[in-house]
Amino acid sequence: MNHLPTTKQLRYFVALEQYEHFGKAAESCFVSQPAFSVAIKELENMLNIQLVDRTNKNVTVTSLGRDIARQARVVLRDLEDMVDIARGNQAPLTGQLKLGVIPTIAPFLLPKLLPALRKSYPELKLYLKEDLTERVYDRLMDGELDLILIALPYELRNVTDMPLFDDHFYLAHHQHSAFVDPSRYNMNTLPTDSILLLEDGHCLRDHALSACNIKNADKVSSITATSLLTLVQMVDADLGITYLPEMAVKSPLLKNTRIKTIAMDDSSYRQIGLVWRKASTRRDEFEMLGNFIKRHYQAG
Repeated sequence: MNHLPTTKQLRYFVALEQYEHFGKAAESCFVSQPAFSVAIKELENMLNIQLVDRTNKNVTVTSLGRDIARQARVVLRDLEDMVDIARGNQAPLTGQLKLGVIPTIAPFLLPKLLPALRKSYPELKLYLKEDLTERVYDRLMDGELDLILIALPYELRNVTDMPLFDDHFYLAHHQHSAFVDPSRYNMNTLPTDSILLLEDGHCLRDHALSACNIKNADKVSSITATSLLTLVQMVDADLGITYLPEMAVKSPLLKNTRIKTIAMDDSSYRQIGLVWRKASTRRDEFEMLGNFIKRHYQAG
């Protein structure tokens, strides 16, 4: 029988195709760069093809390498599904679980959730990956993650979603704001370029625009923030106003700032939910985790 690639080699190459950088790809796989490079070279030798073009500074995946990476993702996902079937005989929420979380949820929900989860399910080994929605979704579909915790609505294919709770928006402004009179707030009277939002790529930007009914693009500033922390600092400096989700407002994020908040109407919210691959056999286990998160959040 001919030798076959190992799962380690396939995972390493998928990472290399994603990052196109040996150092970054090796770091993402938690392995040294020399060991990573050896594994890629062994894969090339075993397949008898060139997967990447190497120069001193850059790595370019060949056209054939792209095809191999695409098939490698399918193989790895099928292997994950096989493991899921085997885990069906184990007690739920035990063993390894790889969860992706977006950055506008992770720092506000996880610090209180994780201790409670460890206490209730001590045999669960939870591995977390924090990244933007598009990226954790890609990792989910590639089999690198078991499920993801994101904000909905978000257009996704071939998945099952489980809405958990609504996260309402609040108007956030400096206590002596030059942009808004909180007692007479009206979207139409806001000055041009007064609304500060996260940069493109953060689903919270789109959710705020939609949920808070921001239809006039002239009201939105061209200056954007890379994180909620930066956004809060900008509002604290009275560079504009913004809209924050409830979980952020109720966290220590606004402590020691001069920011005041006002609840928007009941229709202004994003929905927090769990998402997993439609073909996953661990639905019951994931729903159990979802119900745990829902109960914990509502109790807190």
